[in-house]
Amino acid sequence: MADAVAEFVLTPEQQDLRRAVRRFCAERLGEDTVRRLAESGTGHDPALWARLGGELGVLGLAVPEELGGAGGGLVDQAVVAEEFGAALVPGPVLGTVGLAVPALVALAGAGLDEDLLASLVEGARTAAFAVPDRGGRFDPALVTVTETGGALTGEVRHVVDGTADVLLVAARTGEEIGLFLTDGGERIPLSTLDRTRRQATVRFSATPARALAVGAGAEQAITAALRVGGALLAAEQVGGAQRMLDRTVAYAGTRLQFGRPIGSFQAVKHRCADMLVLVEHARSTAYHAAWALQDGTDDPDLAVAVAQATCSQAYQQVAQESVQLHGGIGFTWEHAAHLYLKRAVTDAALLGSAAEHRERIAQLVLDRASTSGGVRVATG
Repeated sequence: MADAVAEFVLTPEQQDLRRAVRRFCAERLGEDTVRRLAESGTGHDPALWARLGGELGVLGLAVPEELGGAGGGLVDQAVVAEEFGAALVPGPVLGTVGLAVPALVALAGAGLDEDLLASLVEGARTAAFAVPDRGGRFDPALVTVTETGGALTGEVRHVVDGTADVLLVAARTGEEIGLFLTDGGERIPLSTLDRTRRQATVRFSATPARALAVGAGAEQAITAALRVGGALLAAEQVGGAQRMLDRTVAYAGTRLQFGRPIGSFQAVKHRCADMLVLVEHARSTAYHAAWALQDGTDDPDLAVAVAQATCSQAYQQVAQESVQLHGGIGFTWEHAAHLYLKRAVTDAALLGSAAEHRERIAQLVLDRASTSGGVRVATG
């Protein structure tokens, strides 16, 4: 078990990384830009995405150097995800960075397409993960797409970033499940609550595809991707919640009522304090999940489930409180609070709801509990 104190202390390099990403987002992804891109046809700026990969190099921090990445760890990528969440970065963040890239890395030495991975890390191409999940876990029974003779047939609904350049698709091939790569398929954009995070239904009709892995290798890559995606989504939720807390506290210090800042009222102080507790609790679980996946310090499924259950609920509560504490202006289209609230509600429905993850935690902890001794308590 790793040192519990060291686990939650970011290195000076990681702190520098945070500052660099935060500065880039402040300069290039202000609220006006986010709104404009959210209403654009693609939902993101390809040139800006390429700068994130090529100039900043933050799209493949956890990818080994020999595969074209930065050779960092998942904690480094979680730091970036947190800042992306704070800035509401529009574009294929979850589909590409959170799911497709980890799936390809998991295939290293097997069916890895190194050229594709390099293009995703550089920001030259985007990808989506057309794999159905049940509560953030892979369930082969949900796979309805079939592969015959190198072609895919079927439909996958609600694919996050489904209009990306390429798709990684789970499909039945004979008696097994395979993971396939294609740049085809009919992409049908969906009307979503959060316009900064696009979704689409993807339909295949004898669509050419190439097998990346079949059988156990495919299922292992899919499982790895869903775990990493869950951890990075949790970190992103922390970033959004922290930004809403910061904005709310700043507003409470300047908004006057009865000749006094509303932040001086005890009721407002208590609500801001409760928001702070939610954010810090969420941050602890999100980074524990990232460290657990990176260093093997805990059961990966349990760590990710705890992070997702905690961060989904915390982000929604903080966003809702922020709207309330901003008063009338917080309910308007002109204020950014609604953008974060929509992201919070959308994120809470991705890769499993908080309720589904709590059920998963119960299965992993209570259903495996020993009846002969005391309750198992984590030491880290």
